[in-house]
Amino acid sequence: MRGAKSAKWVAGAAIIALAATACGGSDSDSGKDSNAAVDPNGTFSVEVGEPQNPLQPANTMESNGSIVIKSLFSGLVDYDAEGNIKMVNAQSVDTTDNQTFTVKLKPGWKFHDGTPVTAESYVKAWNWAAQPANKQTNSFWFSDIEGYNDVAPAKGKAKATTMSGLKVVDDNTFTIKLSKAIPYFTYKLGYEVFDPLPESFYKDPKAAGENPVGNGPYKFVKWDHKKQIVVKKFAGYQGPNKAKNGGVTFKNYAKLETAYQDLKSGNLDVMRQIAARDLPVYKQDLGDRAVDQSYSAIQTIAVAFYTKQWKDIDPKVLQGLSMAIDRDTITKTVLNGTREPATGWVAKGVLGYTDNAAGDVTKFDPAKAKALIKEGGGVPGNKISIQYNTDGGHKEWVEAVCGSITKATGVKCVGDAKADFQADTNARDAKQVKSLYRSGWVLDYPFISNFIRDLYGTKSDGNQGGFSNKKIDELITKADSAKTLEESEKLYQEIEKQLPNYMPSIPLWYYKVNAGYSEKVSGVKYAQDGDPILTGVQVKK
Repeated sequence: MRGAKSAKWVAGAAIIALAATACGGSDSDSGKDSNAAVDPNGTFSVEVGEPQNPLQPANTMESNGSIVIKSLFSGLVDYDAEGNIKMVNAQSVDTTDNQTFTVKLKPGWKFHDGTPVTAESYVKAWNWAAQPANKQTNSFWFSDIEGYNDVAPAKGKAKATTMSGLKVVDDNTFTIKLSKAIPYFTYKLGYEVFDPLPESFYKDPKAAGENPVGNGPYKFVKWDHKKQIVVKKFAGYQGPNKAKNGGVTFKNYAKLETAYQDLKSGNLDVMRQIAARDLPVYKQDLGDRAVDQSYSAIQTIAVAFYTKQWKDIDPKVLQGLSMAIDRDTITKTVLNGTREPATGWVAKGVLGYTDNAAGDVTKFDPAKAKALIKEGGGVPGNKISIQYNTDGGHKEWVEAVCGSITKATGVKCVGDAKADFQADTNARDAKQVKSLYRSGWVLDYPFISNFIRDLYGTKSDGNQGGFSNKKIDELITKADSAKTLEESEKLYQEIEKQLPNYMPSIPLWYYKVNAGYSEKVSGVKYAQDGDPILTGVQVKK
């Protein structure tokens, strides 16, 4: 789920968003009031931050926008708790060669404006999003489709406005032909970049981003910027995940600590994350309404390779910085045992995850860290900064990481705070990061390529730090060209084991959902992407 999301960038220190909306959650809704009478038209509130971009499916690569997009739109497929593909708007997605796919839609679906969801609704949306002029942050996700390079060439003017690999057969059928076979392509179709758009969108895409018309379980009501977004249940929804409530208010918070106080006082119903400051007490405060479960996301420190400091850096320097971080102590103390030190770049729960893929580079060893930095020529300026968003509860652990690095190596390390997640991601997009930056990534689809290709491939949208390595790109191409899903998985696992030689980022820890909900709601579960499953929440009378 972008993923971000996304691809999806994770906003908070504790949890956040993107893709498998139907995945399993915790048993945390089993409290004494879970069988209380419910109001099927009752509404509830969820903590979020301000989305970075307009609410357009292909323009969302962060968790605050993604959770809203997923409430308003439904795509072709989703995933169950085991990561298996399940049909949503698609009746079937068939292929005999992993290169040409035939998609048949379930008939009778409608957008919120009453117009039908057809094959053209998908094909036209994807072609529009792929065009560079439309400036969609996730346009590269269509690069697998034949003809993408004619629509969005790396150099020169476009030769076409539509991708030759997309063909409408009839109202409920279309075909997708890829430029080459990809054994896991159907998995990718669960990401919201592949959602359909109604005809009304194209009259004024910017306005449509402010007042979106989707085909999902909820219908858009209003967006008061930096305050709240309101959606209501769509009575005509045809999907398998119909809302058990009347609607959602996404409440904007500048600080998670404020949201937590609102949760305790009953002014907020569902939190996606608990700030580091409140982690030691939230289980005691909330009791059965406290949530603590794993999900598929990872926290890393990404490198702005486009800066003078890191442009020609020896990977040994980054290996040294990584080994200077005492992950065990920080996760146990500052993060109160709510994280697990990462041993690689792929999140747990994803098909292809392997333990200890990074080898020694994620193990705390001050002497080795100092030696590696010296062997690599040292840190230019002997000073680094880590950019982070202050509305995500990151300050404490960034300071702890910096303290660990400085104590172990003598390299001065400071936090570079941005006011909110929108300001943070805007700085990344504009390549204004001064040194390093906090990067959290949650699955968009449950396959290893989402954490390798979509973050470290040279041309990938998620590769905001500018990492580029010809050998890694060649290995990604080889893994994508595998004849079977199993072979592709093994090849990607081999790539991950080589990443310590290049250090595209510094893995920190695997995320867990540390969240909670109010006494007003029941049935609160969290998906594999860390988001609450909104449609399943029940509001008590």
